[in-house]
Amino acid sequence: MKANDTIKSIIKVKMPIIGGKLIGKFAVKNARKDYKKNVKPPFSPPGYLFPIVWPILYTTMGVAYAIVTNKSNDKNLKVIYYTQLGLNYLWSILYFKYKLRFSALIESFVLLGAVITTTVKFFNTKKIAGILLVPYMLWSAFATYLTVGNWLLNKENPSYTEKNRK
Repeated sequence: MKANDTIKSIIKVKMPIIGGKLIGKFAVKNARKDYKKNVKPPFSPPGYLFPIVWPILYTTMGVAYAIVTNKSNDKNLKVIYYTQLGLNYLWSILYFKYKLRFSALIESFVLLGAVITTTVKFFNTKKIAGILLVPYMLWSAFATYLTVGNWLLNKENPSYTEKNRK
């Protein structure tokens, strides 16, 4: 592998992690406090688990993307990858920053479809890349369940859907 290819691979791996950190800093900064005060559906994980899980998932996303794109110029791989990554970031902005919880609920289904599509396409291109995305796919399905459950249990609570205006 050439030095230039190594640098490109490092960027591909780091990009979703950096994006996730930026989203966390600007959109999710009050998420733990918000999460604590909402009624949660069964099997909801403790709030401290999310900042542990997401860096791992972002890393595996980046590694899978580097694997499938280092030897391929398939533009479709790039489009589906960046679509699901953009939808991933958008969910946090809708749900936490703007408290557009119903929009986030709808978006979570679109995101899950994009993650499944990405996983299948990556698997068909390079099996290990698809396998690396399986935990992300499962977590996305779980997150969709949590989004639906939170919506159903909290939608009548004004603080759940209204952004504080200070």
